[in-house]
Amino acid sequence: MNNTKSSNQVQRRFIGKFALKQCFFAAKTLLFTIVLLSHGTTRVNAAPEALRSDIRIRNIINTISVSPSVRIVKDPRNNTLYYLKRNGEIYRLNLASSSSTLVYNSSNHNVGETEGIAFGPNGTIYLVGNADLVNNQTKAIIVKGVINSVTGQRTWSVLAKSAGYPKSKTAYDHRFNGVIVSPDGNFIYVNSGSRTDHGEVQSVDGLYPNTREVGLTACILRLPTNGRNLFLANNRATLKTAGYIFAEGIRNTFDMAFAPNGDLFGTENGPDRDMSEELNWLRLGGNYGFPWRIGGTDNPQQFPNYNPANDRLLDRRFNAVQKGYYRNDPTFPVRPAGNLIEPIPNLGPDADSYRDPLDGRVKDASVLGQSFSTFTAHRSPLGLVFDTQGVMSPEFNRDGFVLGWTPGDATGETIAGPFKDPGQDLLHLKLTKIGTTNYKLNATRIVKGFSNPIDAEIIGNKIYVLEYGGNQGIWEISIPTN
Repeated sequence: MNNTKSSNQVQRRFIGKFALKQCFFAAKTLLFTIVLLSHGTTRVNAAPEALRSDIRIRNIINTISVSPSVRIVKDPRNNTLYYLKRNGEIYRLNLASSSSTLVYNSSNHNVGETEGIAFGPNGTIYLVGNADLVNNQTKAIIVKGVINSVTGQRTWSVLAKSAGYPKSKTAYDHRFNGVIVSPDGNFIYVNSGSRTDHGEVQSVDGLYPNTREVGLTACILRLPTNGRNLFLANNRATLKTAGYIFAEGIRNTFDMAFAPNGDLFGTENGPDRDMSEELNWLRLGGNYGFPWRIGGTDNPQQFPNYNPANDRLLDRRFNAVQKGYYRNDPTFPVRPAGNLIEPIPNLGPDADSYRDPLDGRVKDASVLGQSFSTFTAHRSPLGLVFDTQGVMSPEFNRDGFVLGWTPGDATGETIAGPFKDPGQDLLHLKLTKIGTTNYKLNATRIVKGFSNPIDAEIIGNKIYVLEYGGNQGIWEISIPTN
């Protein structure tokens, strides 16, 4: 989905924003950090529970091992499911026998720390990973595995590598993660998350003075699938000239999905300040506002009179607040010219709680007749999927679904997570297009009680949810059909 320190923080870095939102969870893996309990112990939830009598749930398999499970995907040629481990292991899932088989690992594709995987329409696998370098730098590695039509064997090669670029040495190093293939198979879209919580200076103890975001961070790249050994420079102008920049102003779009009409959407993880999470309609050349606009509101640190002592949206339980990253910041970059694209407004009834910046109270936007952009703060929306085949019943037909990763408080604000919002659920998203400018949506909880659900895949009327917490279960959610 991210900010955990000590045992609460190593795990949060897992998804960047997770990193941010996970400050409050326990530590586990280093980059993919997510904390599952505020005292560092993993909580094993009971089985998830449907909130409608016509939805069926069954456990397919538990995938817990030394390396956490991070992605679940399907081969579109035959709807075979695969899941990815953080260490690069790729397993094929057998739904009939509720078993899995290891089919590839780092000895095949030479990527040891993986965060993204996608299949093209012809069965080619695209794998996204990162590697640490000296001087607290990192680089991205994107490989593809092409099937030989004669032998049936998969040949792996490097599609692209990035230049080294500075990490921030914080929980906010989101790095390269989410990837999706265009419907025609000609391009992949790859998310490169931010290296900051909200655009603050992260100098790495003076190693990179006055450094905020860099050329390779906080953007979505579009790369040709027929590429080979492409070089991604740490320079935004160079990347644009090469045609590699698809969208900017992205904090950490860990998940993307194409809707039935071909529009591309992405979930966006917000910062440690109580600012809402986003769902965005992603378009070529768009700037989605980070770090000047977050969750449909202004980042106050850009203004010269900002006084964090008077900021009612700062919660001391979060890492960036504790570290003093919210501060009066006279050198904050000037907002770019032109329009910044706003998130999709949520009209409720669920996942739309917010903290009022005037009185500090938690309120429900739809109860007050307000729209809200888009989800309750600290939810970490993940696992976005659509009924692209149009096989679900009219209530769900051709609609979207998204997971909430973070545990919250259903009635109050007693934990560092979503407030008056339990999280760890599956939302049904009824999206309506507003002319050519944006969408609006209604979000409704339909399944609750997952253990840090991290990714989802859809086959027909069945949504397969992968958990990061507990036993890292894979659950089959059957939605009513036509």
